Amino acid sequence: MLKNKRIAFIGAGSMAEAMIAGIVNAGKIPPNQIIVSNRSNQERMRQLETAYGIKGAANVDLNFSTIDIIVLAMKPKDAHTALQSICHSIQPHHIIVSVIAGITTSFIENFFPSGQQVIRVMPNTSSMIGESATGLSSGKHTLHQTIMIVKEMLESIGKVYIIPEDKMDLFTGIAGSGPAYFYYLMEHMEKKAADGGLSEDAARQIIAQTIFGAAKMILEQNETPAILRQNVTSPNGTTAAGLQALHMHGAGTAIEMAVQEAAGRSKELTSEFTKFSTGVIR
Repeated sequence: MLKNKRIAFIGAGSMAEAMIAGIVNAGKIPPNQIIVSNRSNQERMRQLETAYGIKGAANVDLNFSTIDIIVLAMKPKDAHTALQSICHSIQPHHIIVSVIAGITTSFIENFFPSGQQVIRVMPNTSSMIGESATGLSSGKHTLHQTIMIVKEMLESIGKVYIIPEDKMDLFTGIAGSGPAYFYYLMEHMEKKAADGGLSEDAARQIIAQTIFGAAKMILEQNETPAILRQNVTSPNGTTAAGLQALHMHGAGTAIEMAVQEAAGRSKELTSEFTKFSTGVIR
């Protein structure tokens, strides 16, 4: 379904690059069928062209008639202006895919004639190595076949989870922001390892392999995280001591609050954009 599709990324930031890298590395879509654009940063587009063999173009130079899938990858603060700038160029055959945090499919649909197919997705930066956990929610006019096309595209950058849109904010707090939580954890583990005399490189490799192994156990074993934690925790042992320290210093609550606050911020973004939904230019 993807072989002959042409994709345009509007926005050339880190998420767009992560998705482009994953799609190109998977080999499902030829690089010359992928276009990336932004408003004015020519140097950034040249970097992406050189790195991935794709095409770069300024927003004003996009030929929408030759594009099948349009990926909205701009910053949330730029979304309203960007949608207004392209609304007259969008055609019924276009599939609109948004990776903008906090913006609903209904908000985007308001900019286009009734019936436009819109899909909201939330990848994470592990897209770059084909290991994203990506959430997908469809708009009210989106056909099942279209969902399958976009799902196939996103499977080139990792696993895809089709979820109700009212759960997308929570998904964002867990998976969209989640890699940063683990990197933050690794920073602190690495610091203590260095304090104890391990080299930075050795510590980083050890910590990364430990997290990778734990994740693989969850994916391959039919056990809950709680059971696996209990299985490696001997009474009065080293793991028990470490877990007690985590408990005493509120680590569990901190993790829950990180998810809650990130999900809450996604909801806030939705509210902030709602005020722009009147007076839409079509």
